[in-house]
Amino acid sequence: MDIKQYLDSTYLKTPAQAGLNKTENTLVVQGFIQEAIDEHFKLIMIRPNMVSLAKKMIKNANSVVQIGTVIDFPEGKSSLEDKLKEAVQAIHDGADDLDFVCNYEAFKNGETDLVKEEILQCTQLGLAHNKVVKWIIEVAALSDKEIIQLSSLIKNVIVSNFEQELFPKVFVKSSTGFYKTGNNLPNGATIPAITMMLENAAPLPVKSAGGVRTYDEAVAMIELGVKRIGTSGAKMIVNGQNSNNEY
Repeated sequence: MDIKQYLDSTYLKTPAQAGLNKTENTLVVQGFIQEAIDEHFKLIMIRPNMVSLAKKMIKNANSVVQIGTVIDFPEGKSSLEDKLKEAVQAIHDGADDLDFVCNYEAFKNGETDLVKEEILQCTQLGLAHNKVVKWIIEVAALSDKEIIQLSSLIKNVIVSNFEQELFPKVFVKSSTGFYKTGNNLPNGATIPAITMMLENAAPLPVKSAGGVRTYDEAVAMIELGVKRIGTSGAKMIVNGQNSNNEY
């Protein structure tokens, strides 16, 4: 199976998180962008401040690789106003996909109206500019019941407010890859979590992010029904090697 068009090659570390200075970290980002171009991956997923760089490199290479970025990453706790402001800038810089971190803590605290409003307004902004919108729910921070409920909530907001032909452009996404878990528990996608998301987000597509480290795991996710896979080890996975990257 050719899995390249499912892969969002991802690098989201800040210089501090990578243990690098700003220049060194930018060189790493450039390497990931160039690799996505060379390998014909679906998309390169990077931090908002790197979108302009990616746009320039992809244009110069006459490549069709798309650019994704994260909004309100990784905690999702910012105000709706701040989420929208960051998304507007990313659109201006040339992003094709906007991966918003849902305010899952607000959801867990019962603030469902707040969550519904941010999903509605941020999705409206993205779709109005012909962007793909993804909602990261952070499965490692949620119980099984909450995964089901939040996937359903996102689905219901989209189905109730947008035309059916737009549904394929709004994803529910599993993870940031940056959530800190205890007892060595997975902080990304698992088969049980993805299964619950697929069952409760449909007809919206699902992106499996974090924890996919081998070709066989990627194929298993695709066969399960996911439409995108986020990984920082895309080339290794395609080449049949085991990725030891954290995400």
